[in-house]
Amino acid sequence: MASAEEFNVPEGLYYSKGNMYVKIEGDVAIVGLTDYGQHLAKKIVFIELPIVGDEVSQDEPIGTIESGKWSGPIESPISGKVMEVNDRLEDEPSLLNEDPYGQGWIAKIKPSNLEEELKNLMNKDQYIEFIKEDLKKR
Repeated sequence: MASAEEFNVPEGLYYSKGNMYVKIEGDVAIVGLTDYGQHLAKKIVFIELPIVGDEVSQDEPIGTIESGKWSGPIESPISGKVMEVNDRLEDEPSLLNEDPYGQGWIAKIKPSNLEEELKNLMNKDQYIEFIKEDLKKR
């Protein structure tokens, strides 16, 4: 059985209960699937990306991922306007599994309510505890 310590949970990012991360770079937030999220999904074979220019809301679906036996929504960890999407994922969805915090990022969002919404997200230590509790249920 997996343990929370096996997963890469970088310091300085914010994490959602939907297993998405937020990395703040200036006035833009890079969002993606966490290492734990990609582990749960298994081998990802398809992603439907959000649309550049769309306004998205925290905890609302912005796309879909599919693995061999599972398909489900990806939920935006923050609200704002989609400024850019990682088009490489359409041809290389495996980047979500191989490099979730690097080349496997999903979208860049200009946040509309960042300060308030960060309060709804977890830091590294809180997310590790969340993973531990989630693993107990599996």
